[in-house]
Amino acid sequence: MADGLRNSVVVQTTRWYVCLFVTDNTHQSEATGPFPARSGPLAAPSSFAAPSAPSAPSAPSGSSGSAEPGGSGGPAGAKPGAEAPASLWGRNFRLFFVARAVAVFGEGMVPVAFAAALTGAGYPDASVGYTLGAWTAAFALFVLFGGVLADRFTARRMMILADLLRLPGAAVLAVSFSLGSPPLWAVYALSALSGVGSALFQPGVASTIPRIAPDVQRANAVIRVVEALMVMAGPAAAGLLVALSGAGPVFAVNGACFAVSALCFTLMRLPAVPADSVRRESLGRELAGGWREFRSRSWLWGVIAIWTVHGLMVGGPMVPLTATLVTGDHGSTTYGILMTVQGAGSAVGGLLAVRLRPQRPLAAGALALLGLPVFLVLLGTGAPVPLLYAGALVEGAAFAFWLVMWSTTVQTHVPQDALNRMHAYDVAGSLLMMGVGRTLSGPVAAQVGTERVLLAGSGVALLVVAALLLVRPIRTLRRVV
Repeated sequence: MADGLRNSVVVQTTRWYVCLFVTDNTHQSEATGPFPARSGPLAAPSSFAAPSAPSAPSAPSGSSGSAEPGGSGGPAGAKPGAEAPASLWGRNFRLFFVARAVAVFGEGMVPVAFAAALTGAGYPDASVGYTLGAWTAAFALFVLFGGVLADRFTARRMMILADLLRLPGAAVLAVSFSLGSPPLWAVYALSALSGVGSALFQPGVASTIPRIAPDVQRANAVIRVVEALMVMAGPAAAGLLVALSGAGPVFAVNGACFAVSALCFTLMRLPAVPADSVRRESLGRELAGGWREFRSRSWLWGVIAIWTVHGLMVGGPMVPLTATLVTGDHGSTTYGILMTVQGAGSAVGGLLAVRLRPQRPLAAGALALLGLPVFLVLLGTGAPVPLLYAGALVEGAAFAFWLVMWSTTVQTHVPQDALNRMHAYDVAGSLLMMGVGRTLSGPVAAQVGTERVLLAGSGVALLVVAALLLVRPIRTLRRVV
């Protein structure tokens, strides 16, 4: 039972770990009103069209209507009488799709490989947590700088650099674990190096999709579907590979994924946009400017403030407590199936987001989040396994739909020259509170019981939905594509 519980916790940790690499990255940011004149429209048709899309005149800078793309080269929603939108699957989007798929697949393998390699080498179980903790700490410390650097040097260059920075570390781990057992300090250092690379990579994901996709929401939904599938496939493939040949080859595959991702981004040809030529200030001034952009949008900091409570009280505790409760009551096999069903639900949520285009995306996404407290109530009341599977499916679909709505709103409301920094502030805040929630969940559950913590989380989840719907700037924010 102890081994099964440990493996289940590793699988659930994998889900949280990989979540940082998805397009929303956990959550992204948006803004109301027309774009500032200094940055121009986010998706000026002639600049942001896919390679095969016909060009259209750019909207005048500073016009109140410039925020809404209407040409065929814009992100989406051509007006009546305009040409049909360009196909989503242009060359750049195909390359981005492959890069994201292989990256999420490779990252999903890492926690399983660390768990197998470190415990197999005789190191204590806690070493796995410390290793992933080193990654998390490095990511949290550097992600804000990653946002500034992505705005300064372009997201594509930073993502290529980040992949190339992480590749040697993966190669060293592959060789080290194939030949023996490296010292723990080296494992911690290489994991932290990977965290730095991820911090440099992640902010650029938010700003790249609007530049390569004629339909931003559909692009986010498609990426969400493939990431959900890869989140399931990565740990499963890692477990099989570890059983056949040990942890070394898993790290080798992870390194190969970084190489493929870097190659895909190198082959992308992004058209120039006004944000690329904006004159940049010092690093400190850029950070301060990003904070001003963040603070000036009430819907943005409102959602983030609400979401920090969610991370502390719901998202953080849910990760380890679900693994502990389900594995203890029903066994590790049931828990593994539950996670698979949850991943399938995420794919379903992505497919729904392809079809549904609500005029108030954040309000619609908030309503979808009602699926989360349903799952928590089922867990906390000891529901039978079939109901747990149904709840996991609903929860996965609900959360994925919210993330697509959130990501799309971010990418179509925030000016391009500040988008990377906005996303970095968002990810840093969300990650910090989720980490605190994960840390406190064990001691609190030991005092009051796991079921009570999960039921309390369901109540907080309902309050989160209510808060999102009650705050007027969030509730009334309308789509622009």
